[in-house]
Formats: sequence, C-alpha cells, structure tokens
Amino acid sequence: MDFLKLGPKWTREPKSADILENRLIVTTQSGTDLWARTYYGFQNDNAPVFQIETDDRYFSFTVKTEFESSRRFDQCGVVMYLDSDNWFKASIEYENEVYQRLGSVVTNHGYSDWATTDIPSGIKSMWYRFSRRESDFQIECSEDGVSFRQMRIFHMWDGAGRITYGVYACSPTDGSYKATFSEMEVTECRWESDADWKK
Repeated sequence: MDFLKLGPKWTREPKSADILENRLIVTTQSGTDLWARTYYGFQNDNAPVFQIETDDRYFSFTVKTEFESSRRFDQCGVVMYLDSDNWFKASIEYENEVYQRLGSVVTNHGYSDWATTDIPSGIKSMWYRFSRRESDFQIECSEDGVSFRQMRIFHMWDGAGRITYGVYACSPTDGSYKATFSEMEVTECRWESDADWKK
C-alpha cells in the first residue's frame, strides 16, 4: 500500500516540505536532530518526523531516499518515533567529502546507541526496508531497491502495541539541504520468521 495514502502526519514540521503524488521533498533546518544522552550527554529532540500510526504487528515499510547533504551530520532516512525517550532511526550521515556513515540509532528509555559503517560520500541515494515482528524490528538497506542487506535487528521495550513510523530529515549543525523520499510502500512482512530460515 502507498504510504502517502495512509495519511501520515508531521511530528514537528520542517522548514519546508512538498507532498506530491508519489514523493515527499523536505528542506532541512539547521540545528535539528534526534539524539538522547549517551556519551555526548546532551539530548536533541527537534527533528521533523513524518509518520503514520499502526497496530499491525507484522509488516514491512520500504522507502527510497535521495539527498543533497553537504554538512557534517546531515541525515535523512527511516524513523519510528514513539516519544522523546523511545525511538529508532536509520540513515546516512554526512561526514566529509571522502566518507559518510551508514548507520542506525536505537533509543530505549532515554538512551541512544549508534551503529555505523563508513561508505563513500559519493553515494547520494539509499533504499531502506523497516520490518516489524511484534516488538522486534529489522532494518535493511539497498543501493538498487532489489537486493537488501541487514543493518541490524533490535528490540523496543515500548514497541509491543500501537507504534508510529515513517521518515525524517535533519541538519544537526549549520546545514540545510533537500531530501527526497519516494517509492514509499507498506507491505506484508518481508522479514523471514524463525521457522522460515530453519527450513
């Protein structure tokens, strides 16, 4: 099902956004981010989030991201924002002209982690597939929208019931850039069950 037809809503609106028939274009605002406490000590909770609510316990959400990021930590990707202390995001964060960081953050009860791998800065698009199995989740990425590879599996302590998920874009430092989200689709769960992979 087309994500945009499910009636997503803003949790904090961006500097500007255009919602077209099959895509969302966001212009980020400087000083926006999602991070909670760990290591750095501070908490930033002001990134624009565009998401839907669901109590479906088994599904997958796929999206293509394209971005013109150029300042450190510029990012856009998939998000599950339950509240300021419980959320998840996956994205590419710009670092410099040589490399950027493909990674994800899981925040449970007010503390974030950060798992990353370095990729070339010349990559300016990425697909993500976010899947749910009750209160457990999987995030995958793909450069072509066909072959996906797992980034991580994680648990949300407050993710067993009704959740909210979608996309986000932000610029934690002094940047502002255009992020485009397209091919947004919600399908039956494409994360194989334990019984599937044991066959």
